[in-house]
Amino acid sequence: MSGARPDPILVTGATGYIGGRLVPRLLAEGRSVRCLVRDPRRVAGRGWQDVDVIGGDVADAEALAVAMRSVDVAYYLVHSMAGSESFRDRDRELAAKFAAAASHAGVRRIVYLGGLGDPAAVRSRHLVSRHEVGEVLAARGVPVVELRAGLIVGSGSASFEMLRTLTERLPIMVMPRWVDSRCQPIGVRNVLEYLLEALDHPSAVGVYEIGGADVLTYRQMMQRYAQIRGLRRAMVTFPVPHPEWGGTFAGIVTPIPRRIAEPLVESLQTDMVVRDGRAAREFAVQPMRYEEAVELALHRMATDTIETTWASSLASLTDERAGTRELADHEGMVLERHQAVTRAPPSRVFEVICALGGDDGWPAGNWLWQARGLLDWLIGGVGMRRGRRHPRELLVGEPLDFWRVEALEPYRLVRLRAEMRLPGTAWLQFEVLPHHAGSRVQQTAFFEPRGALGHLYWYALLPFHRWIFPGLIRAICARAEARAIALPVVPADEPTPVLGPIGPTSRT
Repeated sequence: MSGARPDPILVTGATGYIGGRLVPRLLAEGRSVRCLVRDPRRVAGRGWQDVDVIGGDVADAEALAVAMRSVDVAYYLVHSMAGSESFRDRDRELAAKFAAAASHAGVRRIVYLGGLGDPAAVRSRHLVSRHEVGEVLAARGVPVVELRAGLIVGSGSASFEMLRTLTERLPIMVMPRWVDSRCQPIGVRNVLEYLLEALDHPSAVGVYEIGGADVLTYRQMMQRYAQIRGLRRAMVTFPVPHPEWGGTFAGIVTPIPRRIAEPLVESLQTDMVVRDGRAAREFAVQPMRYEEAVELALHRMATDTIETTWASSLASLTDERAGTRELADHEGMVLERHQAVTRAPPSRVFEVICALGGDDGWPAGNWLWQARGLLDWLIGGVGMRRGRRHPRELLVGEPLDFWRVEALEPYRLVRLRAEMRLPGTAWLQFEVLPHHAGSRVQQTAFFEPRGALGHLYWYALLPFHRWIFPGLIRAICARAEARAIALPVVPADEPTPVLGPIGPTSRT
């Protein structure tokens, strides 16, 4: 019947690096898209109005059955990169459930993005796991197109971000011997082209090794990146007795957390080059050169048009338990995030946040806030003398002590930008979300350091942050709970704050 909706395309891993870029491209082609995500709120603000979002996990058989209903093609973009020692067993278990659900639902094809590397020579547990997942997916009879890619070059890619940051930050690099392993890096744009073409390819089935136009060592990749950026870099190789040491070092120097950097470094010890040219013969994709992919990534970063990052994946992030502390460094932005759960409703929490500072001061380490303001005033900054316009209300653009209100979203978000003298740019952001019978509060300090002095400033303050920021979020929750008892009903004439965008930059 004309006008009937086509069978949907299922995308798992839609909150991840590749999945988050694939969905809008499927929509642009007029496809009917369905996503299976653990937390639907993570896709709520992406503008995917026509996407059918199913809340659930790949491990949930009931959610899988609902997600697979009437599906034509299913993308499997799930991998436990930051998993525990049992990640291989879990990856096989999840793949088996997915394959069984696809077979039962009569899915025409599964498209899976795996990892490149000769199975006979692979020493990386995570690459072995990726190959195993492809085998498990194919075991239930549904045709599988398995695209195996090596290092993906793109803005926000974990592997590219690691190499990029090492090159940017270390004028003299003492590198382990894996720096001379060979790789066939592929631009993220080409990866997406392969994934899209695999949907309706008339005969594609089985394993396809995909790569870019160049075969390079990691040393050559970093040297060419340095040339593009106009950097002078010296590299010396050094035998590292334990490969995990390289991952630990990368976790310290680069934005990639250690639990993700270690498996990445482990995989870099294996040559990842295309050995079978089937993809080049059967697909229409024209692989770009490494330099072109790098320049596209740098342009995205320079223009703040990064679509997704390695941190987009829920599995890559710190868990969301109350009381957790997350320290991260990504795309030139360092941050410290704290979370807490309170019995108070979001409206009461938001009121307390809007009343911070001014004559009442800051409820945790107020003398340190005042001392920092005095220091800023002594060196010619604004200090804390500006106070605030109103003791309880905030408007976008008005000053608050040495901050300026950059964004407000009713009962959900407040973001302050620091106007004190700093070797960089700082923000303090509060987010409030409903949580069972109360709220979950997320407090994040962002800092964009300017040069080495900016990094030194941030890390010098971390010991003070350890005391101030946990105390601040606890005090906010305590005050909100007290206010909820005193004022259990939200007044009907409550003032509405002015709206603002979310996040200090598109990079966060």
